Amino acid sequence: MTGRPLALVVEDSADQAALLKRYLDREGFDVFAAADGESAIAAFETISPAVAVLDLLLPGISGTELARLIRVRFPDCFLIVSSVLDVADYPDADAALPKPIIGADLRALLRDVTR
Repeated sequence: MTGRPLALVVEDSADQAALLKRYLDREGFDVFAAADGESAIAAFETISPAVAVLDLLLPGISGTELARLIRVRFPDCFLIVSSVLDVADYPDADAALPKPIIGADLRALLRDVTR
């Protein structure tokens, strides 16, 4: 790693993951990407994310359950949940990022983290 803060991206769509990685890199984050919750959990021992961007509709473990696990394991992590679901159905998080993801929306959320 480069000394930049780490962002965890959990997204099963390769295109969405690539887009998030590009946006986060531009905002000064290194990125660890996982295509499912199980892969993210497997990395918990080796990562310490400042930010997590989590898709709620994942194969395997639900995004809602993964959000809970991230909260327990990384209590200081800024948790952003993203989905096509209605925002009212999102689990407790620091921020919501409805899809389609717009770079300016993510950038505005990240200002709270980098301050």
